[in-house]
Amino acid sequence: MSLVQRIRRGDASALTTAYEEYRPRVFGFLLRLSRRREVAEELLQDVFLKLAAHATRLHEDTDLPAWLFTVARNAWISYRRWAALDLGRYVALDDRDFPARAHDEAHYDARRRLADVERALATLPETYREVLILCAIEGLEPERVAQILDVRADAVRQRLSRGRKLLEQALTEGHAWEVARA
Repeated sequence: MSLVQRIRRGDASALTTAYEEYRPRVFGFLLRLSRRREVAEELLQDVFLKLAAHATRLHEDTDLPAWLFTVARNAWISYRRWAALDLGRYVALDDRDFPARAHDEAHYDARRRLADVERALATLPETYREVLILCAIEGLEPERVAQILDVRADAVRQRLSRGRKLLEQALTEGHAWEVARA
């Protein structure tokens, strides 16, 4: 029996399984969108509460990851609308969001590159950022991302292409800035 079927039948362990399996990915998506750990945690709770509340109404053929990312994105949009957030209030991710495993040079370089990508990603307009997060980081196909964003698949591919160019540009400019600063 599939996870969705178990959830539809009210199997509490299925909800726990879904939470354990998808929590890290949905949380990462929300964290990258919101840039604030406490907001991502709050919205993550909303996503899984909605799953529990709508469990019996899910369709048998529900694509659970797409459903969860759609709910997460809608929760983020709703949060932004009600909180009237502006980009100036975002904060950078810190080491608590991406804990270190070791202090060797290779790990330091990887962490620095990850931080560079996160900073560059944060500079992109949300339209491109969310597509890059869902496709490149979460590994979802453009067709699934189109469902989540409620746009055509060709629009996702265009945003993905433009977002990659903007990200590359932001990374190049950020690197040039660091070199000039040194």
